Amino acid sequence: MAVLPCGTTWAAWSGVHELFMPRFVVENRLLSYPMRMSGPLSLSSCSFQREPALTHNVRSPQRSFSKRGSRLIVRAETDYYSVLGVSKNASKSDIKSAYRKLARSYHPDVNKEPGADQKFKEISNAYEVLSDDEKRSIYDRYGEAGLKGAGMGMGDFSNPFDIFESLFGGIGGMDMGGRGSRNRPTEGEDQVYNLTLDFKDAIFGVEKEIDISRLEQCGTCNGSGAKPGTTPAKCSACGGQGQVASATRTPLGVFQQVSRCSACGGTGETSTPCSTCSGHGRVRKSKRINLKVPAGVDSGSRLRVRSEGNAGRRGGPPGDLYVVINILPDPVLQRDDRNILYTCKVSYIDAILGTTLKVPTVDGMVDLRIPSGTQPGTTLVMAKKGVPVLNRPNMRGDQLVKVQVEIPKRLSNYERKLIEELADLSKATANAPKSWR
Repeated sequence: MAVLPCGTTWAAWSGVHELFMPRFVVENRLLSYPMRMSGPLSLSSCSFQREPALTHNVRSPQRSFSKRGSRLIVRAETDYYSVLGVSKNASKSDIKSAYRKLARSYHPDVNKEPGADQKFKEISNAYEVLSDDEKRSIYDRYGEAGLKGAGMGMGDFSNPFDIFESLFGGIGGMDMGGRGSRNRPTEGEDQVYNLTLDFKDAIFGVEKEIDISRLEQCGTCNGSGAKPGTTPAKCSACGGQGQVASATRTPLGVFQQVSRCSACGGTGETSTPCSTCSGHGRVRKSKRINLKVPAGVDSGSRLRVRSEGNAGRRGGPPGDLYVVINILPDPVLQRDDRNILYTCKVSYIDAILGTTLKVPTVDGMVDLRIPSGTQPGTTLVMAKKGVPVLNRPNMRGDQLVKVQVEIPKRLSNYERKLIEELADLSKATANAPKSWR
């Protein structure tokens, strides 16, 4: 008797008579040796590959028989424990906890990365086996081939969304893909509107009327998408699941992919579409909204207008409208958060002697006193002439005025003579004894 390994299963080969000795067939056929199994074995789970010049010696009770054939190669099967990230002695609660965590991360309605749906399928299959004591016992002894030998093929797993819904049931925000969840009311999408304001309107606030285009509930079918007087029926393509699974058999195994049903659009139901909304349950309309912009908004600020977005599906609540603010620049004044910046020019005489100038502010022209001896680059503060604090209009920032002293490039003869006399006086004063000063 010869014992040959096949994956995690050992098959005993015995009592072979030369009259019934078949050839090894490699191309899309199964080996047909009569055998006695030490455990369930499905040769369809094994892949075969021809390798020339290899001889198998099988001894029968009467004589030796030598036959040229092919070697049996068993590829690695799926490790369900590794798929869930648990050890082989993990408890049921550990397996359930690992499944819940991974299923949340790889659910196709949450994870849009390529391969997420296949990963979700693998996680569900692993949980279905390891959470069942009988299936887990067979898997621990004989591996995936043992499950197939026990009558559970690659296509015999439960719908992964049914498993998911049985644990989550749409509770706690996990309303993402079961048969019932796809027909529940869903909130409408949010809308974005870009609004451009003048410099002073953004500082002091303003009321604006804006026209928006949004999806509103169809008045003919009341948002159901079905023609009035008709009743939705279960989709025959997906059986009301809203999802369809397709299997592709490859040399590496069977790959299953879950996708949204194209016949019902993922709702699990089909009906005669409404003639007004073409079955969408919503129609696009324009609406004029009176918008109150608060004082102190800045470029990039977003104003939220509740329930002015797109209408929800199947009677769900509408989304919100977000108004994004963009502010036009002022040719004279600049804004720095809550402060207003301005640069004024003064002559060197005014900087030395001091003066009073009229400077522009957001409140209009205001007098600003330039102290005597003001140095070039000095910043003077005009308190509470800046931008109001958002939602607190009684609090305002400041206007910061930077003084730029102008030095003349040309002087008249008389001006030069006076400045030279002033320079001589300054030198004499500097060299005189302190008691004379």
